[in-house]
Amino acid sequence: MDPNEAARTLEQELERGRELIGAARTLEALDEAKIALLGRKAPISAVQSSIGSLPGDARRELGRRTNEAFAELRSALEARRSELEEGAEDELLRADAVDVTLPGRRPRPGSLHPLTLVQERMVEIFTRMGYRVAEGPEIEDEWHNFEALNIPPDHPARTMKDSLYVDVPGLLLRTETSAVQIRTMESQDPPVYVVVPGRVYRREAVDATHLSVFHQLECLAVDEGLSLADLKGTLEAFAHEMFGPQIQARITPDYFPFVEPGAQMAVSCFVCNGVGCRVCGNGWLEQGGAGMVHPNVLENCGYDAERYTGFAFGLGIERVAMVRYGVNDMRLLVEGDVRFLEQFEGVA
Repeated sequence: MDPNEAARTLEQELERGRELIGAARTLEALDEAKIALLGRKAPISAVQSSIGSLPGDARRELGRRTNEAFAELRSALEARRSELEEGAEDELLRADAVDVTLPGRRPRPGSLHPLTLVQERMVEIFTRMGYRVAEGPEIEDEWHNFEALNIPPDHPARTMKDSLYVDVPGLLLRTETSAVQIRTMESQDPPVYVVVPGRVYRREAVDATHLSVFHQLECLAVDEGLSLADLKGTLEAFAHEMFGPQIQARITPDYFPFVEPGAQMAVSCFVCNGVGCRVCGNGWLEQGGAGMVHPNVLENCGYDAERYTGFAFGLGIERVAMVRYGVNDMRLLVEGDVRFLEQFEGVA
């Protein structure tokens, strides 16, 4: 390259460099300007490559001027980088600034799960009636879960198709909270008035009104002179207290091995008002089984069945929640959808 042409190129690059560097508004734009001015394909790099072909004096002069141009451009780039970095830091501080004169924002309060709300309400109703709360293990043995409850070894409920057994022989996930009835009667003499809330497990086909893992609240009363009328009155009192005086409660005959006679409690469907729909089928929503405690169950626990009588019932907490809150699909209660759960904020 001719020395005069090289000198003009250096001056042009210095002028172009001042413009590009001054116009860079971001660090990314400044990096692009650096590549354009000092990169391997930049005109000033071409001037530097041509220095070696010039004669002595011209080579020294052009080398000096090229070094000065490189130094000036590098200095301008570093100065502009410092300005941009300082500006970016200031912008970040402005974005993070807190106006202490603004009113504070209250954190959004959490809420209890609807099943927890219902369980606490059910327990409250029965404890006000004079019952106490009892608890038991979720992994049960066959004696407490079946045999003591008058469920013989050949009963279909004891097969793998209906019960969930664990790896330890003779143990299973409890199929109902009735097992705690046995543990309670084994541990104390009559009278007995307890409620047992808890989780139970069955091999159920999951649909709008059935789950394979659900919650029950068991009630057991054993004393002298208790009759079916006491059972009926207790269930009706609970239904009206839980759902309101407008609810209709129905108690119909049914069979369960651990009660005699047995009954089924249902309340009028909140969806169709008793006409019949996909949720209820016949206008009534089943709440749970009930009945007078079978004499064999009392005898299995060491109670005198000639002297004492009792009643028991198990209410599905999910079923109660469906009626109380107008939920038409039980699966909504366990799917964990925040859009559903946040509707219960502040609900009692």
